[in-house]
Amino acid sequence: MKTKTTLSFGAVATAASLALSALVGFTTVTAANAADKVKVGFVYLTTPGDHGWTYAHEVARQDVEKHFGNKVETTFVENVPEGPDSARVIRELAKQGNDIIFTTSFGYMDHTIKVAKEFPNVKFEHITGYKRSPNVATGNIRFYEGRYVQGVVAGLMTKSNKIGYLASFPIPEVIQGINAFGIGLRSVNPKAEVSVIWVNSWYDPVKEADAAKVHIAEGADILAQHTDSPAMLQTAQKAGVHGFGQSSDMKAFAPKAQLFSSVNNWGPYYISKVQQMMDGKWSTGDGPDHWAGNTWVGMADDYLVLSPFENMPADVAKAAAQAAADIKSGKNKIFTGPIKDNAGKLRVPAGKTLNDGELFQTLDYYVDGISGKIPG
Repeated sequence: MKTKTTLSFGAVATAASLALSALVGFTTVTAANAADKVKVGFVYLTTPGDHGWTYAHEVARQDVEKHFGNKVETTFVENVPEGPDSARVIRELAKQGNDIIFTTSFGYMDHTIKVAKEFPNVKFEHITGYKRSPNVATGNIRFYEGRYVQGVVAGLMTKSNKIGYLASFPIPEVIQGINAFGIGLRSVNPKAEVSVIWVNSWYDPVKEADAAKVHIAEGADILAQHTDSPAMLQTAQKAGVHGFGQSSDMKAFAPKAQLFSSVNNWGPYYISKVQQMMDGKWSTGDGPDHWAGNTWVGMADDYLVLSPFENMPADVAKAAAQAAADIKSGKNKIFTGPIKDNAGKLRVPAGKTLNDGELFQTLDYYVDGISGKIPG
């Protein structure tokens, strides 16, 4: 029978790590005969109660438990900052004997690589990064695919032609999403414009709500986000405008405002990687869906799932469904030229499609339809 135990980090950490004990705690799910299990560790940026990014990873961890039952033991650490503290947490999970450790935020990248060198027999999976080593693999969802569909819906729904977008940090995956949103928007509405506010945080409900209020005050009647809390949607509902959920289905927080959510479905990825561990076949990745070892998945793989379309006319829902179908089938590659930036410069020539690696390496501009400049 499974039990859930929360252990103080200070109880298991070395003296050098005691300062961290007040900030984070290890939560372990155990069962009988633990020595026979594959031990799986997870590092979370926030708490599963964020109802967004971390919640989606927690659902996936639970999927791992349901799938493997008594064959696995899982541990997670929540509220781990993207700084030196993350290296200490990752190291402690390795010391505890975890066979495979998933570090679930872009900012853990360098710290994952550093700790992995100290534990060559432990497998590490860094989510959304690009640096690898013999025992570090990387995985990413094509989040931008859902944002293209959001752009289509926004372009058809807006009356003011002003769209507000909340962004976290100017890293490749965030810029991909903004530009895909803009491409989708302009595919149906050449007059609509997107204004971006950078909140410089993944999860800060106060900042997110404040940024949403600014967008609304400037006339935006549709809001989108690459931040993690439902605060933007809640603010939208109070103001009588619409928006999109992020990472998890956020309908419960703003049922009158949400048009749909782009839901991250990490479960299949985690299950496949744990199974590889069990079979002795774990690797850093190869094959046609990989760029330099990075595993890329998206809507076609059901790793990115769109929640039901709501609060929109039937013709808009139909257009959204068609946009999603075209992405899943491969008919729409999204980043296929001609693509111009917002200064009118041709960035992607006609017939050229940016691959996963190019999307990570070359998107240092906003496409047509996005106002402003990317922060330096």
